[in-house]
Amino acid sequence: MEKIINVDKDILGGTPVFMGTRVPIKNLFDYLDEGEGIDEFLADFPSVSFKQVHSVLQIAQQKTIRNS
Repeated sequence: MEKIINVDKDILGGTPVFMGTRVPIKNLFDYLDEGEGIDEFLADFPSVSFKQVHSVLQIAQQKTIRNS
């Protein structure tokens, strides 16, 4: 499985980011919480791919289902 999330103390102090970028995963969830769509997020962060966003959302969904 391709690595989607990177955690490295040398990149934003270890904040989880999309692999190959300096874009925090939290930014995606902030956009969604504010009612913005994935298209807006991708337009504002062009270094992140739709596939990466989709994969992160799948991971979040799986963790939510397991914790319910």
